Amino acid sequence: MRTRTTLVGSTALLLAAALAAPAAAAAEGPSGGGHAATREAIEAAVAAGVPGVTATVKDAHGTWSTTAGVGDLRTGGPRSAADRYRVGSITKTFVATVLLQLEAEGRLSLDDKVDRWLPGVVSGHGHDGRRITVRRLLNHTSGIYDYTSDGDFGRAYFLKDGFFRHRYDTLAPEDLVAIAMRHEPEFAPGTSWSYSNTNYVVAGMVIEKVTGHSYATEVRRRVIDPLHLTATSVPGTRVTVPRPSSRAYSKLAETTTGPTYDVTALNPSIASSAGEMISNSADLDRFYSALLRGKLLPPHQLKEMKTTVKIDGAPRVRYGLGLMDTKLTCGVHVWGHDGGIHGSTSSAVTTADGRHSLALNFNADWTGEPAPVIEKEFC
Repeated sequence: MRTRTTLVGSTALLLAAALAAPAAAAAEGPSGGGHAATREAIEAAVAAGVPGVTATVKDAHGTWSTTAGVGDLRTGGPRSAADRYRVGSITKTFVATVLLQLEAEGRLSLDDKVDRWLPGVVSGHGHDGRRITVRRLLNHTSGIYDYTSDGDFGRAYFLKDGFFRHRYDTLAPEDLVAIAMRHEPEFAPGTSWSYSNTNYVVAGMVIEKVTGHSYATEVRRRVIDPLHLTATSVPGTRVTVPRPSSRAYSKLAETTTGPTYDVTALNPSIASSAGEMISNSADLDRFYSALLRGKLLPPHQLKEMKTTVKIDGAPRVRYGLGLMDTKLTCGVHVWGHDGGIHGSTSSAVTTADGRHSLALNFNADWTGEPAPVIEKEFC
């Protein structure tokens, strides 16, 4: 789930010097000596205003973790390499993986129309689920309006007054889709690309219709449990983040100025299967490595997942089925996803062979970009 692009500005402001302490933690693991540039990029993010960062790399030399800044602005407590955090839209890769497994089992086709599974759900103001395939949900070429762009929704859940009134609301997936259906589509299916969280809420509903189980149950059964992702969970309506974890911070404003608020506790049903999951960096490394190495999908389905479409305005990034292909400035391609939700900005990527992975989290949503850290690690 992405919120920063529509709710806050993109300019990072310097915070008080106290936010930059303590300095980066000592590296852990056998390859700690080879990531100096990565650590510098993480320290730079903290110096530019991110309260705290946690990151873990897995490569041929072993596992390396580092932290910088603070996990709690009130106490000054540090972040932990084992921190669990809300991963936002990284959830989408888990959802796409489940749907591709179902395709491999012959239980659905990516070319099925949405209306085959959810008749009448995607309709209104020009939306038509009879014209939208499951594939177009997963690669964001459906044209379905993004419910998080709705003005009333934004004021209720992303700005200060609304957030503190509504942070514990429970919204059903059908509620989120209904918000989107109040608006016209962004474009006719298949004619363009536009990131829409609604696509993945609908995708989660398709999983439930096909299997008879919630998408959360299928993610746990098919991905979390087999890979032993012990820090990964699908919280549903649970408002807390399991420990170890840090606090999450937001400006809850359309600008990057003003007070900083603790937004750790919230009901993630507002993100649903578009972005509600919780994980940590080591688990995300394991997940994306397993995915790209073919441990979760047969070759045909993995090829489909890696079949990408272009994103206008982002010449180095292409979008597959819940998976992004990013060409770095040095020519290296990394596959993964990023995620943003209240007080949390994350990214998890791996090389095409799944043998070099990085996952990181900033406990802020108004400042800091993972891209410089990724560049330094892989280039």
